[in-house]
Formats: sequence, C-alpha cells, structure tokens
Amino acid sequence: MNIVLLEPEIASNTGNIGRTCVATGTKLHLIEPLGFQLTEKNLKRAGMDYWDRLDVTRYIDYDDFLVKNPLAEVYMATTKARQSYDEVHYPQDAFLLFGKESGGIPEELLIRDPSHCVRIPMLDKERSLNLANSVAILLYEALRQNGFPGLMTEGKLHRLSW
Repeated sequence: MNIVLLEPEIASNTGNIGRTCVATGTKLHLIEPLGFQLTEKNLKRAGMDYWDRLDVTRYIDYDDFLVKNPLAEVYMATTKARQSYDEVHYPQDAFLLFGKESGGIPEELLIRDPSHCVRIPMLDKERSLNLANSVAILLYEALRQNGFPGLMTEGKLHRLSW
C-alpha cells in the first residue's frame, strides 16, 4: 500500500501518519510544498522512534509524483466524492491520496477520475475528519480487503497466556 499526502501542513499529522505507515509496512509519499520541515521536533515526536524505519519519498509537485509513479492506481479521499470508501476494491499496491488539511485535494485533480474519488461518510454539516484519522480509516479498509498481507492479526499477552 501507498499513502500520498499532497501538500501536508501539520507536522504532527504527518508524523502520526508516518507511524501508521511503519506499523503496516506502507510507503509514504510526500508532495511539496510541505507546511513544515521534516526535521521538526513535533514531527519526530508524533512518529516516535518509528520515523527512521519509514519508507518515505518526497516530490516537488503532483506532476513529479505522476512521472515517478506512472502505473500508480490513485484513489483520492475527498468529502466531495459520490461513493463511500468501502464501495471500491483497492489493489494491494493502491495509492491513497489525501489533500492538505486546510483545503483537501484540488477539484482539478478530482475531476480527472471521479470513479477513484472516495469519501468517508459523516454528518452533513461537518467539514471533514482529521487527516491522520482519515488515512487510518482508508488504509485499514484497503488492508482488510487484501487480507492484511504480512501483518500480525492475532495479539499476544505479555505476562499471561490465553
């Protein structure tokens, strides 16, 4: 799986998403401009000790991302989509694209492929969910559909046994 953040603005969200990516073996793609420096303390704190194990690539803009990932099947998370995130099948190498916190994905990108635009259902009057939460919701649905490849699906007790 691949998570793509288009112009993320909040370091702690990106750090949290990075931690989720490490825990799931997911690659993170960051499309500039970023609203923070990758060396910021709060980014590393949100990612904790996971950040050095994160598979992350940066791009100068969306066109650079497309050139370097020509076969990417991109699913765009947006409140403007007609279909829910659980109504599509995500291939094992899907790219889940999320827009910046203040504005989402530009409509010019959304209209390129409406069939790959998905939304998370929520109340009509609410603007959006937190970016890190949205990433986790979509990523885990995509992983579930693919049988959680390579992930531990059964927990272990530390001191006792089941």
